[in-house]
Amino acid sequence: MRTILPLNDQWFYRPEYVESEISAGIDVSRYESILLPHTNVELPYNYFDDKAFQFVSTYKRELDIPANAKGKRVYVDFEGVMTYAQVYLNGVKAGEHKGGYTPFSIELTGLAEYGGSNVLTVIVDSTERDDIPPFGAVIDYLTYGGIYREVQLRIVEPVHLGTVFVQTLEPLAASKAVRVVVELEGTSDQENDLTVALRLLDRASVKAETEPTAVTGAEVTLELKELNGLQLWDIDDPKLYEAELTLLRNGAEIDRLTVRFGFREAEFQPDGFYLNGRKIKLLGLNRHQSYPYVGYAMPKRAQRRDADVLKEELGLNMVRTSHYPQSRHFLDRCDEIGLLVFEEIPGWQHIGGEAWKEQAVRDVEDMIIRDRNHPSIVIWGVRINESQDDHELYARTNELARKLDPIRATGGVRYIVGSELLEDVYTMNDFVHDGGHKKYLAKEIRNFDTYDDTEGVDGETTGLRQPSLVTKLDHPVPYLVTEYNGHMYPTKRFDQEERVMEHALRHTRVQNASYADEGIAGAIGWCAFDYNTHADFGSGDKICYHGVMDMFRLPKFAANVYRSQKRVEQEIILEPVTYWSRGERNIGGIVPLVVFTNCDEVEFIYGDERKGVYRPNQEKYPALPHPPVVIDELTGHWGMKWEDAVFIGYMDGQEVIRRRYSRNPVPTELRVAADDTALEAGDWDVTRVVVDALDEYGNVLPFYADPVSVEVEGAGELIGPSSLSLIGGRIAFWIRTKGEAGNIRVKVSAPSRFDPQEVSILVQ
Repeated sequence: MRTILPLNDQWFYRPEYVESEISAGIDVSRYESILLPHTNVELPYNYFDDKAFQFVSTYKRELDIPANAKGKRVYVDFEGVMTYAQVYLNGVKAGEHKGGYTPFSIELTGLAEYGGSNVLTVIVDSTERDDIPPFGAVIDYLTYGGIYREVQLRIVEPVHLGTVFVQTLEPLAASKAVRVVVELEGTSDQENDLTVALRLLDRASVKAETEPTAVTGAEVTLELKELNGLQLWDIDDPKLYEAELTLLRNGAEIDRLTVRFGFREAEFQPDGFYLNGRKIKLLGLNRHQSYPYVGYAMPKRAQRRDADVLKEELGLNMVRTSHYPQSRHFLDRCDEIGLLVFEEIPGWQHIGGEAWKEQAVRDVEDMIIRDRNHPSIVIWGVRINESQDDHELYARTNELARKLDPIRATGGVRYIVGSELLEDVYTMNDFVHDGGHKKYLAKEIRNFDTYDDTEGVDGETTGLRQPSLVTKLDHPVPYLVTEYNGHMYPTKRFDQEERVMEHALRHTRVQNASYADEGIAGAIGWCAFDYNTHADFGSGDKICYHGVMDMFRLPKFAANVYRSQKRVEQEIILEPVTYWSRGERNIGGIVPLVVFTNCDEVEFIYGDERKGVYRPNQEKYPALPHPPVVIDELTGHWGMKWEDAVFIGYMDGQEVIRRRYSRNPVPTELRVAADDTALEAGDWDVTRVVVDALDEYGNVLPFYADPVSVEVEGAGELIGPSSLSLIGGRIAFWIRTKGEAGNIRVKVSAPSRFDPQEVSILVQ
């Protein structure tokens, strides 16, 4: 039977490489004790050297391999190491791996001391090597460094179960079928006593099973047919099943593996996207997997929470894993909550030499083999993001993807028009919408040009181009917009009110254009969260402020564009785009005042005066499920008294939500809240704590910037600095566990304005 042992604790780390250390033991005086996931260096939130993480480091761990493992095969499995890993056991090289986003396994069988202590050493090169995607030129994101995902020890029999591919045949039929293809590792021509059995599980219930099937080669195919009473996996009801495979020798079990999957049909057609035969407009955002201070090195809970933020908080039905395969924990959660996924290979515009291309092809293989059983994934990105055409390379990646997974569509994200279409879906980054800014630039500067070829399309009035204008084909093809906005209008959460409003309206206009065009399957905006980047991009402080949320996952006003598209039974939304002050906008005033809502109508009260009842602006945004309300009149001038405001949302004539704003906001409450009040001991766990400075009506004070100090006691510790300045009236930080059970006490102090606040977190 297989044994899985997590190897995420008891590691020792040194931020340098000394060749003699490969064969040495662990001198704890020269190493730091750490837990995995681990970043090779913690970075400030902003303003740092973008080469600070680009160095070679050393990780070591004592490894006790049980005596009863002798005669079996022993592997160490890495989920992600950035970027080039060399693995040694007891000073002898066991293997290596290039690429920071895909998993790999290193066999230790012939090098291990069984029943005794071994020393596992991993040399991690986190430099931007030009033989490994996405590197070789500039890239608009940071990759950080270290062993930033989990590691495990796997002990299996000499013959054991390998990769598994679960295929659901005719999932829309009343009587369903499952085909499971499993590869066996370690078989030989002399094997004649091996069988494999398959069971279909619905939690603890066995829905169907096969008789043991004789093994006649390294690959075995098993099928279950005439399966009745099974549910489909859908975005609203993501039903999951398990395929349990058992390997037997002479009838005795020697290995078992369980794979989760779902029954669903996903198709991209020229007239849109269909899930289980139902047409769905795809509403999505791109996600970078980075966090403040620790980069990519966040554990399971944080990865899963990002999926919840996208689906439950923002109301999306799709995410693109830009620009690389992301954590299995994130994808697992997408399966569980019904969030569709566009997953793509690592890269950004640049195509390197032959060794680089070979690595890109391997990335396609590794990505698909790891993730092809996730029902949430509906399309593979097999082209380097925004690269030029390369017929030979992309013919290979598409052919390989279709061989490994004949079920899913392929896409290839580009920004050029008339690009060669080798994929199933023409996936396009369409940055045509500019709010009229290109017209202004064309008048004011010489030699105006951008890399976005819009061919005279009016970027002020056009949200998205018609697919035929982009593809240049004489027939319609499946078409998906994979980026928009982003660099066209960077916006900070605390920017001036007119800018944050325009930022939100640009997302609104593009989504309205997407919903209006039946030939567009949907639009995935750039992007969900702000992210660290190189000095060649961003706002000079190593941040791209392109998200509808900041790096702390705190929403900007543009987040409400997506939230307001939810069904009312999911959540009632009423979010005016305002800081509610007369002098914040140019010239002064407050109109036009945009209110993102899914209510039938909104009543606006100014002071004691009822100004009117306003309905969603369907004239301007006719295709959106829930257009915003636009209040375009509020009389008054500079020097007149400013009043409180009340916004009331109605459904079917009944009040369902109310928001109140103060003419004279004063700091009233320091709210401190943790996302989770219970964490798990063992592998390190994490939760976010949000700090808000609120006025007397419970609204965030948008320009409050006083510092707070954070103290942590007990079974946890703070990630990042202990002294923080609020950004736009808010800040967040993460608390991590130390591995042991106990209690964590978090105290946040702001002595200038508020009493200290405390939260308690249980680790069990």
